Amino acid sequence: MGLALSEGRPMPPSTEHSHQVRRWLAIGGLGLCLAGSSALAAWRDEHVLLINTTQSLPNWAFWVDRSRVPQRGDFVVFNPPRTPLIVAHFGKAPAPFAKRVLGMPGDFVTRDGSVVRIDGREVARLKAFSKRGEKLVPGPVGRIPEHCYYVGTAHADGFDSRYSDVGFVCRDRIVGTGDSVL
Repeated sequence: MGLALSEGRPMPPSTEHSHQVRRWLAIGGLGLCLAGSSALAAWRDEHVLLINTTQSLPNWAFWVDRSRVPQRGDFVVFNPPRTPLIVAHFGKAPAPFAKRVLGMPGDFVTRDGSVVRIDGREVARLKAFSKRGEKLVPGPVGRIPEHCYYVGTAHADGFDSRYSDVGFVCRDRIVGTGDSVL
C-alpha cells in the first residue's frame, strides 16, 4: 500500500482511511436526510390536523389519517353536503365535520318514533326542530350501503346521520379517520 499525496506531501495511510470514512459518513448522512424528508412528505400528504369548533364532541383537536379505513367507534372526518340547513348553520363552505362511526356498511338502521337504532341497539334520539326552530327531517333507514357509514355523537344536539341533511356518510365525502389529540 503506497502513501497518498496531500499538497505534494505524502499522507500516512491512517489519514487517507479517515478521509474515506468521513466521505462515506457524509454520503450516508445525506442519504438518510433525503429518505427522512421523503418519508415526512409522504406522512404529511396523508395526515392533517383538524380543529373541532362545535360542542357535539368533547375533543377539539384530531390528527386525521387520510389512508385509514374507518371502523366502528372511530372518529371519521367528512365534508358535509351543502344543504340549505347546513349552509344556514355553517356557511357556504363549511369546515369538515368529525363524528363517531356508529354504523358500518351492511348494518340495519331503524326508527321507532324519535329513537334511532342500528341492528336493534339505540344510538340516537331525534329532535323535531333545531335550536333555531328549523324543522329537522329524519335521516335514512334501512341497510347501510357499501362504503357508507352511519355517524353520530352522544350529544343531544348533534347534527349527524340521524338527520337527512347529513345522512349516511359515504367514501366520496370522507376526508379520513381521526385520532383525538386534545
